[in-house]
Amino acid sequence: MSEERLTTLEIHVAEQDKTIEELSGQITEQWKTIERLQKKLDALASRFLALEEQTAPDVPVTKPPHW
Repeated sequence: MSEERLTTLEIHVAEQDKTIEELSGQITEQWKTIERLQKKLDALASRFLALEEQTAPDVPVTKPPHW
């Protein structure tokens, strides 16, 4: 293997390592964002259900007349 070819391969590996590291960092940041948004969504869903329960009229569960 020629010295020039070996150098070229080393450069490619170094560039790929850098790219992998950058992508890993981006995935980590995106995962943090997803977790934060999931917590907000869960909190909003809980608030919505609580408000829905407060505003829903108390309708008794009865059988329709045709039963």
